[in-house]
Amino acid sequence: MIDKYGRQIDYMRISVTELCNLRCRYCMPEEGIVKRDHEEMMTAEETIDAVKAAVSLGVKKIRVTGGEPLVKRGIVELCENIAAIDGVEELCMTTNGTLLPGYARELRAAGVDRVNISLDTLKADRYREITRIGELSEALSGIEAAFEAGFEKVKINTVLMGGFNDDEIEDFVRLTIDRPLEVRFIELMPIGGGIEFEKARFISCVRVLESVPGLEPLDMTDGVAAMYALPGAKGRVGLIRPISCDFCEGCNKIRLTADGMLKPCLHSGAEISIKGRSREEMTEVIREAILSKPQMRETLDAENPSHAGRNMNSIGG
Repeated sequence: MIDKYGRQIDYMRISVTELCNLRCRYCMPEEGIVKRDHEEMMTAEETIDAVKAAVSLGVKKIRVTGGEPLVKRGIVELCENIAAIDGVEELCMTTNGTLLPGYARELRAAGVDRVNISLDTLKADRYREITRIGELSEALSGIEAAFEAGFEKVKINTVLMGGFNDDEIEDFVRLTIDRPLEVRFIELMPIGGGIEFEKARFISCVRVLESVPGLEPLDMTDGVAAMYALPGAKGRVGLIRPISCDFCEGCNKIRLTADGMLKPCLHSGAEISIKGRSREEMTEVIREAILSKPQMRETLDAENPSHAGRNMNSIGG
C-alpha cells in the first residue's frame, strides 16, 4: 500500500511482549515493568489476524521484537504460524541473543529467515553495566548458536554511545572480516530511558568512518542502513543514523505494540488500537494507520527528545 507521500509500506514490526530478561539502560527501567493482565495484551490469534490483515495491504516483511521475544510463551509456534501466511516473504527477529542457544534451531525450522542480535559492547564489565544484569558470554553464545542453526544472515545491532563503546568500533568492525556478519551501528536516540543520557553519549555514526578509514562504501543500502565493508571481508558494516541523517522519506514500516496499538511513526505519540477487532476491522485500521503516517518526524536530538510516549521495550526495538 502507498501512503500519502508516495512511500510503499511493506514492513511491519510486531512487539510480542514488553517483558525482557535484561534491563538495558536506554530501553527499560532498572526494576523492570509491572506485568500487565493477559486481557490487555494481544493474543496469538489476534497477532496472526493482524499479520494477515497487513499482508492483504501489501506488507511482505515481518519482524518479531519485544521486549525480548524469546521470553514470550509459545514464540516458536507463533513464528511458525506467521511464516506460513501466504504473502509473508521474510520473517525476522530482533533478540538480545542470550536465549538463542535454546531456541535457534527451532526458530530456523519454524521459518524465521534471519536474526538481529543486540550487542553494545564486547567487554564483559561494560555489558553488565549497560544491561544491568546480563552476561556477555550468553550473548556471544547466542551468536554462535545462530550460525550453527543455519542462519545465513546474522546481524549485530550496536547502539553507539560516546564515552561508552566508541573505543570498541574497530573491534566490532573486525568481526566482519572472517564471518558473514553484518554489524550495524545505530545512533543513540533520546527515547524512553535514553532521554536521561548525558549529551556526550549522543554521537554521530560518522565516528565509525573516522575510526576505521579502511571501510569502503557499497553501492547499496539495507533498509535505512548505509552499507560499508572492509576490502576482502566476508561481512559488512551498516550505519543507521536516525539523529544525524533523517531518513523519513524512505520509511516503509508501521509498528504494532504488544498491547495492540498501531504506531504509524516511532517518534510520534499517535497510536491506533487494533486489539479486539475482527480481521476486516483490523484491515481498515491498518489502512488508516498507513494513511496517517507523517511525512517527517519532529526534530530529534539530545535536546529534543522523541514524542513516542513509551519506552522502547513497550514499542518494539
